Amino acid sequence: METAADNQEIAQTEQPAGLDSRRMFSAALVVMVFFVLSRVTGLAREVVIGAQFGTSAGYDAYLAAFRVPDLLFQLVAGGALASAFIPTFSTYWVAPDRQEAWLLFSRVLNLITLLLVVLAGVAALFAEPIVRHILAPGFAAEQQALTASLMRLMLISTVIFGASGLIMGVLNALQHFVAPAAAPVIYNLSILAGAWLLGPIWGVYGLAAGVVVGALLHFAVQLPALARQRPVYRTSLSLADPGVREVARLMGPRVLGLFFVQLHFLVNTILASGLATGSLSALNYAWLLMLLPQGIIAQALATAAFPTFSAQVAAGQLDALRRTFSQTLRVVLFLSLPAAVVLFVLREPTVSILLERGEFTQRSTDMVTFALQFYLLGLMAHALLEIVVRAFYALHNTMTPVLIGVAAMLLNIGLSILLVRPLSFGGLALANSVATTLEAALLLWLLKRRMAGTDGRAIARTLLRSAVATGITALGLWLWLLWVYGQHALPLGQDWLAALGGIGLAGVIYVGISYVLRSDELRVALGLIRRR
Repeated sequence: METAADNQEIAQTEQPAGLDSRRMFSAALVVMVFFVLSRVTGLAREVVIGAQFGTSAGYDAYLAAFRVPDLLFQLVAGGALASAFIPTFSTYWVAPDRQEAWLLFSRVLNLITLLLVVLAGVAALFAEPIVRHILAPGFAAEQQALTASLMRLMLISTVIFGASGLIMGVLNALQHFVAPAAAPVIYNLSILAGAWLLGPIWGVYGLAAGVVVGALLHFAVQLPALARQRPVYRTSLSLADPGVREVARLMGPRVLGLFFVQLHFLVNTILASGLATGSLSALNYAWLLMLLPQGIIAQALATAAFPTFSAQVAAGQLDALRRTFSQTLRVVLFLSLPAAVVLFVLREPTVSILLERGEFTQRSTDMVTFALQFYLLGLMAHALLEIVVRAFYALHNTMTPVLIGVAAMLLNIGLSILLVRPLSFGGLALANSVATTLEAALLLWLLKRRMAGTDGRAIARTLLRSAVATGITALGLWLWLLWVYGQHALPLGQDWLAALGGIGLAGVIYVGISYVLRSDELRVALGLIRRR
């Protein structure tokens, strides 16, 4: 946790925050704790939403309406802005006059807010034709009208998230992770409250209200941490500022890449709108369940690693960058491979105990598990991308991952159109996993050439040891499920015992086998826990 002494030390040093990889992994543990809280509250949110709305037409409309606000945010102020702003801000922060860094922050904030206000206003004005002709042509007229109305309300959150996302980038660049990591937890709780308290009264409008309030809280919770850095805000707009131009230059390719990512989600929405009712909802539940371990493992490590990568590049420490990258990637491999396999084996009891209540029926469970099995095939690739792409960004190279990402998304869209006929919405999930796996493999190969090596032998050893431990773990889980479902009277019920007992058993087996195989990554993880 951060203390006043830590903040003073950061303020006085002339070195960029994040040069020490050991400090990075300690920070990663803090971030991981909050990512666990974020995913747990996100899971609780989905449990409440599932019980309230299940896989209904109203929830399908809410998910479709969310696409345009999310598209605008992602293109203008989401991952594109953070990946461009953090390396640029880090360069300004190591200079003697840090007022230039705050001037850069002010100008980018003003430009992003102005742009989002204009774009959100235009989208709200043309909401109905956007929904009718582009977003959800397969919906009935009443469902299209509901989608347009929800979209207008949620566009308010897009403008708020623009400012909040930039503040998050500043704090992460300065190695302050607690407030930015806590913000998504507050956001999830707000949507949960909207579903639970307002859903019975306002229906899916309660969810939309929760999104807007959650965006406000997401912004507000970070302000105290920003204030401690004593920022100097200026009402200045300048496209001629070299720092603003550098952010724009780095953002450009990333925006293109994110456009194709969002295009993929849009294609999924269009294709799913013409399938059975609940198909879009089932895809969303399955996607979020896949992201649960991916967020806890990969996004937490990537969030802490990116400022360190950027600082090492700014200081010219390329050897340190290679070591830090290799170690981070190996830890991600070590944790994500068993997570994917365990969730795959336990997918049916897990979905059942988490979501099957209220309006979420056995049919809903079957639909979600059908999509989830295909998404999990790409979980490890999604996790690797979080680390690999940030290494490219730290090297001020946004073009390479974007070009590969665009190609991957085009492949994804083509496969989606091809596979949706034989596999229904499961084909959309499988297309995503295939395209993401190819994207991760190609980017890792290109990064190895760019950095003149990534310690490939150590990575291969990690993958081999993890694969052996994961295989033995999967066998143990299979035998466990045979025993559980062979019993007729269990105190907790078969699904509860299968899922909870299976997760505990998997953890014991995987850690034990990894210890026998002398996994370096296990020692790193246990060492971090002991230090905390």
